[in-house]
Amino acid sequence: MTARRALVVTVVHHPLDARIRQRQITALLEAGWAVTYAAPFGGYGVADTDPRVRTIELPRAVGRRRLAALRAARSLLAREARAHDVVLLHDPELLVAALLAGLRRLPPVVWDVHEDTAASVAMKAWLPGVLRRPAAAAVRWLERRAERRVHLLLAEDGYRARFAVDHPVVPNTTAVPARPSSPERPAAVYVGHLTGPRGVVELVATGRLLHERSGGRLGVRLIGPADADSRALLDPPPPGVTWHGFLPHAEAMAALDGALVGLSLLHDQPNYRVSRPSKVAEYLAHGVPVVTTALPEAQLLVERSEGGVVVPFVQGAADPEAVADAVLALDADPPGRRAMGARGHAYAVEHLDWRRHGRDFVDHLARLAGTGRRPTHRVSRLVASAPRTSTTGTPGH
Repeated sequence: MTARRALVVTVVHHPLDARIRQRQITALLEAGWAVTYAAPFGGYGVADTDPRVRTIELPRAVGRRRLAALRAARSLLAREARAHDVVLLHDPELLVAALLAGLRRLPPVVWDVHEDTAASVAMKAWLPGVLRRPAAAAVRWLERRAERRVHLLLAEDGYRARFAVDHPVVPNTTAVPARPSSPERPAAVYVGHLTGPRGVVELVATGRLLHERSGGRLGVRLIGPADADSRALLDPPPPGVTWHGFLPHAEAMAALDGALVGLSLLHDQPNYRVSRPSKVAEYLAHGVPVVTTALPEAQLLVERSEGGVVVPFVQGAADPEAVADAVLALDADPPGRRAMGARGHAYAVEHLDWRRHGRDFVDHLARLAGTGRRPTHRVSRLVASAPRTSTTGTPGH
């Protein structure tokens, strides 16, 4: 039997993005699919060295510089898509490219909805303030049009209300180690992008406080790429802060193992209120106690797992003093933090393991590959009749 073929495309995300490359593409490869991956490898200075993946270079869409990436993606889809059974798009911009390439000539097109794009517009520093409301309205219009023209996958249950019909959810869960290491290393670790809304200022301030209050023994380790404003804070890093930059997912998880605490200090922003931070799931999976701001989904995870501490918002952001207090309390209580890490890992084994959701993801793409090109309400409702995924751990789409 000929292997199914998937064309996976992004011009915005890092080519080694955990959801795209480590979870979804790996799940397809393990199921025997042939994968073509088009992404801005050069724009991020990385390569995909897996011989099972055919890669195609695309320009990177960044800030206001997006037109070249859009044109290249349209050309790619017109040239490559028909040699595949499914096209999986990861950026809203690519919906425009697909429309320009002519959807009627393409195989089933799937948009993987990573975020509440309209809500995130308010956080785009490169977009002038006067344009943010019209841009958000344009995104909502594009979403409504896309729902009638392409298939949708959602990264969060909270995204369902944005759409007219129900769509399957592929949650941001993670691979859960069988045996996590004990949280003993004297470091609070953050894994993810470093930006203002993601709490970089509070992370740096927490590192300084931990360094001062522990006599230099404790600090914060930051793992991930930084935007321009964040780089200005981190070059050079202040005392108590170590910045590793971007690390491939496996290396980032290895650096996380055994950490005293995992930090998630996201601000109280509309886009974050309906999203479950993947970093919180990763910390729990690795048996690392979590310290998080009181975003609804993050707080729900921590409370249900009993795997961490929630710090309240102060004017929409974390209070570094409260974060440092939480870290120091865990540092002073080895039995308590070990028990907390063990509870978080046990919860992750039961509710957050990607291996379960990865099979559902592949099965869904396989079903679409055997259907017509255009979505129908009948298909969407059939998928939605399966149990919903939620932070309670209910399996399935």
